[in-house]
Amino acid sequence: MATPDGSAFQLYSSVRYDATLRTVAGNEALKHAGWNYKNSSPYYMLDFHRDRLLRAATHWGWEAAVAAVSGDAGLARLSEVLDKAVVDEKDGPNRCRITLSQDGQIGCDVSGATATPLSGLFPLEFPAPGFMTSGPDSASEEGVPPPPPPLLLQMRATMGQAPYEVTLDDDRTSSSPYTHYKTTRRQIYDAARKRAGITGPELKEVLLVNSSSGVIMDGSISTVYFWRNGRWVTPPVPPKYGKESGSGGLDGTTRRWALERELAVEEEVKADSLQHGEECWMSNGVRGYLFGKVKLQ
Repeated sequence: MATPDGSAFQLYSSVRYDATLRTVAGNEALKHAGWNYKNSSPYYMLDFHRDRLLRAATHWGWEAAVAAVSGDAGLARLSEVLDKAVVDEKDGPNRCRITLSQDGQIGCDVSGATATPLSGLFPLEFPAPGFMTSGPDSASEEGVPPPPPPLLLQMRATMGQAPYEVTLDDDRTSSSPYTHYKTTRRQIYDAARKRAGITGPELKEVLLVNSSSGVIMDGSISTVYFWRNGRWVTPPVPPKYGKESGSGGLDGTTRRWALERELAVEEEVKADSLQHGEECWMSNGVRGYLFGKVKLQ
């Protein structure tokens, strides 16, 4: 498939490098982790990142790129590129920005990343609103429910008192292959962050709104989850891009992980349904899962 406007671009996916991830392999408390439970790897959900690159390359008909990342050999090739890129980075954490070109060339740039506990990388669940901002749980007594699992308590202790500030973009965004597949064409996301006054790694996120339907697409650097009708929901994204399908948001790695483990379900979320102060969750392939609150004023 030809590029719509003829301009060059690359596919990319940002992967977390963190030596602590090696401790996940075989850890029964983290057996829900998937790739990192089965493999002693310092790369967060690397199999899902590869799959996303492969789906994007397939969409555009980039045969050399498809061949470069397909199968076990393609996954091993990605690991080799990452290993060379982080050889001098010690334990991390780092953000590894993998790029995949039409001719099958794989590149990687490395930069620093923020610390995230394992409970925030592999949550057992997204607690219902109120849990993250509540106080320590009292000891369990007869007739009193047992305390939450240690992973949830750790998540609350590290994230609950410093939620992300989540705002709505002032402009609206059109759905396109570049909002479904992750590419180096990031101008719409950069512009949304600029309008929101986000200049760096501060605890802020801005949500993109579909210009046709008025639904939330996703965040500028994250998938977003909202509490609706007693469960967490995330804007729907079909396996393949379609102009009229889903919310128009990104085919995210941590989004896929959360859906497969039933932490959330797909459901459209209208932008005008958001309430000031409501709690939400976000996720991406470097920072993991993040707690936030909506700010509309």
